[in-house]
Amino acid sequence: MDELLQVGIISSTHGIRGEVKVFPTTDDANRFRKLKEVILDTGRERLTLQIEGVKFFKKFAILKFKGYDNINDIEKYKGASLLVQRKDAVKLQRDEYFIADLIGMEVANEDGSFQGVLKDVLETGANDVYVVSRESGSDVLIPAIKDCILSVDLSAGRMKVHLLDGLLD
Repeated sequence: MDELLQVGIISSTHGIRGEVKVFPTTDDANRFRKLKEVILDTGRERLTLQIEGVKFFKKFAILKFKGYDNINDIEKYKGASLLVQRKDAVKLQRDEYFIADLIGMEVANEDGSFQGVLKDVLETGANDVYVVSRESGSDVLIPAIKDCILSVDLSAGRMKVHLLDGLLD
């Protein structure tokens, strides 16, 4: 399991005082209000940044980092990911999982036969949909509902599913 989890992506600067617009990749954007620091992943390096201010505009969180006081200081980080350590992640409810922990999981039918590997999670609003890549090269879309997801074993990296009629058609 990854020790770092993505909570957002810097989409652009906001104003000239070093603020950035962040597209949240977390279910609850209000979690930014409680965060004290994030890890900025530029692809080449990781920097720990202290959050000095948080506000919201439409679907974006507007963040101000300590020590970054003008647009020139922060502009180069456009497109970079913001991460948190797992210990600082939101607490999950029963039967909730971080997407990062599900990706790559082996998916088997309820009879134990291999179905494929979970390669993506689509967030549709009503419920998530798991994209499972099959050995044939095709994908099967499985709704993340109790009728379909029978069990998830994170430590073993396996998920047991029940495929509703029509899912393989």
